[in-house]
Amino acid sequence: MMLLDSLAGHADPVSLKELSGVTGLHSSTAHRILNDMVACRLVDRSDSGNYRLGMRLLELGNLVKAHLSVRDAALLPMRALHKLTGQTVNLSVHQGDEIVYIERAYGERSGMQVVRAIGVRAPLHLTSVGKLFLSADDPGRTRAYATRTGLAGHTQNSITDLTRLERELGWVRRNGYSRDNEELEMGVRCFAAGIYDDSGKLVAGLSLTAPAERMQEEWLEPLKETALQISRGIGFTQQDAQAVHEE
Repeated sequence: MMLLDSLAGHADPVSLKELSGVTGLHSSTAHRILNDMVACRLVDRSDSGNYRLGMRLLELGNLVKAHLSVRDAALLPMRALHKLTGQTVNLSVHQGDEIVYIERAYGERSGMQVVRAIGVRAPLHLTSVGKLFLSADDPGRTRAYATRTGLAGHTQNSITDLTRLERELGWVRRNGYSRDNEELEMGVRCFAAGIYDDSGKLVAGLSLTAPAERMQEEWLEPLKETALQISRGIGFTQQDAQAVHEE
């Protein structure tokens, strides 16, 4: 593992002498281990005798990626966030012009809560998670969404015109989270933070839902930290986080 970590830290092939020095392994020991890894394609040896990471690692990485599930990565962090806040925590994904609730964490004995059933759908522009996806899209696609759906409202607080929606999406980009201020249902507020995969793509949203009078701004940071924890669980890295921030 020390040899693999050392190779991962170099963009160019590395000599046996350098690897031995960095890891503290005797050169004969390092050579023997490297030969075994070359035979398994975990390490490649160049004609000059230097070493680099092998293609087998890429194959294994792709297998790991294929088996990663946002829902599986989210379950325990969602429960922890629910325990902290006492409010319902939802996991949602984007499908067409709607979001779909795919998981939730709530307590049946935690008093008054707003619970969304798994599988229920809601319009993008009326939900905190939906606004995350709209804010990540280009303006042309947002305008097409508005034309296609008519931006129908559900409450007196619903955003039903494109100018207001574009202003709200700009706010989401600047602040790094989104909100639903009784726009889908009167008396209910939501905050949402994005979940990103190993390529930095927004793949899901984590939302905290509460009766309007009980929602607390202090829950925002734990929400964002939980979303980041889930993102890391599906391969998101600090470099990806920087790239998303810059965008």
